[in-house]
Amino acid sequence: MKTKEIIKRARELARPFRVSKGKNFRLKDVNPDDTLEFTKEADKPRAKEALATVVTALAELQDKLYAEDKWAVLLIFQAMDAAGKDGAIKHVMSGVNPQGCEVYSFKSPSSEDLDHDYLWRCMKCLPNRGHIGIFNRSYYEEVLVVRVHPEFLAKQKLPPKLVGKQIWEDRFEDIRNFEQYLARNGVVVRKFFLNDDFWSESMIRRRIGNSHPMMLPSAISGTIICKRTNK
Repeated sequence: MKTKEIIKRARELARPFRVSKGKNFRLKDVNPDDTLEFTKEADKPRAKEALATVVTALAELQDKLYAEDKWAVLLIFQAMDAAGKDGAIKHVMSGVNPQGCEVYSFKSPSSEDLDHDYLWRCMKCLPNRGHIGIFNRSYYEEVLVVRVHPEFLAKQKLPPKLVGKQIWEDRFEDIRNFEQYLARNGVVVRKFFLNDDFWSESMIRRRIGNSHPMMLPSAISGTIICKRTNK
C-alpha cells in the first residue's frame, strides 16, 4: 500500500476520535472500549498488521520531515496514571529514527524548574526543525495536579497578588496562546489523551505498590480533577 493511501486510511480511522471543536465536547460521551472495526479476538493479527503498516509510513514521513528541515512536530501524550502512555509511545514510535526524535517525561519539577515560569521546562525541550518531539505529560499538569495541590503552586514562588481565582483561566489562556505561537512558527502540535475507563484506586495501588506511598495522593487527586473536568 502506498504512503498516500496509508495516510488516507489512518485519517479515516482517527476521525471518530478527533476533537476539532472543544466547546460541546464531553469525554463521558466517548466510549473508551470503542475499537472501530477491530472488534473481535480474531482481529488482533489484522490490527497488528495495520500498526506495522502505519509505523513504516511514519518512518518514511519522518525522513521527509528531516530532509526538508522546515517543520517540527510535537506530540503531547496525557493520561491518567497507568493508562498506557509509555506503551503507546513505544509501539507507535518504534519505527522512527531515534536521531530525529526526542522523548521527554515530565514529572515533579526540579529546583531549577521552579526558579522559572511554569512553561519554561517544556519550552526548552521543544523539537528542532526537522525533528519529532514527544512529551510524556506536559504543561497541562499545571492545570490538573497543581490545581488540586496548593502546596505545589506555593513552591512556584509566584508573587502573592498573582495567585487568585483567575489564575487557572489565565493559565488556560497562556497555553492556548503558546500553542498558537508554536503553530505560527512551524511546530505542528498534536495532542493525545488516552482515556481508560478501567482506572480505579485499587488498580493504581497495585501498579505502584506500598513502596511508594507518597505517589498515591497525587495520582488519585490528579485523576479526580480530570473526572471533574469531564462533566
